Amino acid sequence: QVQLVEAGGGLVQPGGSLRLSCAASGRIRSINRMGWYRQVPGKQRELVAAISSGGSTNYGDSVKGRFTISRDNAKNTVYLQMSSLKPEDTAVYYCNADVVYYSGGYNLQRAPDHWGQGTQVTVSS
Repeated sequence: QVQLVEAGGGLVQPGGSLRLSCAASGRIRSINRMGWYRQVPGKQRELVAAISSGGSTNYGDSVKGRFTISRDNAKNTVYLQMSSLKPEDTAVYYCNADVVYYSGGYNLQRAPDHWGQGTQVTVSS
């Protein structure tokens, strides 16, 4: 199967920066769209940023100009560089990917909405 493993969360002061990473592993054939979402208790999960396999990006309105998403296709990894962090950025950040992978022998399967386990980001003084 496929695993998405996030790293890089933690505690940071307002105005600070953090870099999240999400590495996909398994018998991967290709990864289409990759993205980051975040969720706080009692609220719906929201899009932070997404990037296509070709590098096209889109961002949630609240993070435009502060966050940058990028990916390394050779490493099946997506990154989220977060700058000028605010307390309202505090959330659990989840990696999401549209993955085509081998199942069994060479049978191709697609997991269009595959999630990582999440990493906590806390912005506080």
